Amino acid sequence: MRYTPYLPVYRGVRLKIYPTLNLQHGRVVPTSGPGGASPEAPLDLAVRLLDEGATRMALVDVDAAMGKGNNRDLIAQILQRCHARGRKVCIQVAGGIRSSDQAQFFIDQGAVWLVAGTILHKSSMVSEQLMARFQPFLTAAIDARGGKVHRSGWVDTASLSALDLALRAKAYGFKRLLFVDIPEDPNADPDFDTAQALVAATGLPLVMGGSITTLQHLDAAQARLGLKGALVDALLFREDPGLRALLQAACA
Repeated sequence: MRYTPYLPVYRGVRLKIYPTLNLQHGRVVPTSGPGGASPEAPLDLAVRLLDEGATRMALVDVDAAMGKGNNRDLIAQILQRCHARGRKVCIQVAGGIRSSDQAQFFIDQGAVWLVAGTILHKSSMVSEQLMARFQPFLTAAIDARGGKVHRSGWVDTASLSALDLALRAKAYGFKRLLFVDIPEDPNADPDFDTAQALVAATGLPLVMGGSITTLQHLDAAQARLGLKGALVDALLFREDPGLRALLQAACA
């Protein structure tokens, strides 16, 4: 029987899918779980996703998030290639954005959204400076496992719950949240309950990633009120034609 792909829709609104390139040492690595770096060069992978219809993409600088170097020039190359296309491509950049200079660099290269995470824990002054200059571009990241916040590329824990951090982000003035659910067990279901609790407490639109890896997960996500989009590991799109079918949606 021929497989017919579908697009997750909730009350007529299509769930926004962001293929996510996690960049470490100049290569694309899995979001979590087993497996090494992709043999495909990051720029080639990004171009292939664009050719398959992607209008959104998330780029995560894992090295910068961990404070161990950066992939800034590589991200700039990907941004430039995306914006050389004949259609609009919306790119989100995350990982180590902890100063106004870094934020301005990625905006100048064409990033539509910037994700601030660790800086929310470490410096209220820098958080307020970023918000004053870049509020329309900013998304607050809540990276958590079992409701407990992790930071600095998931190598450090904070004595803060996901809900506490979401409320802090709202107080700073963030208008958009990214909840990265760090799976304890790769076979476990995504923590949609925490995602929905963050939406209920803050009233902010939320995009979720980390543990969403299958069409079944996306089918469950589309039924969650307030969940606007999902980050899905870009390496998964090669193997699943159903995921590839979700790429062709207008950027908005």
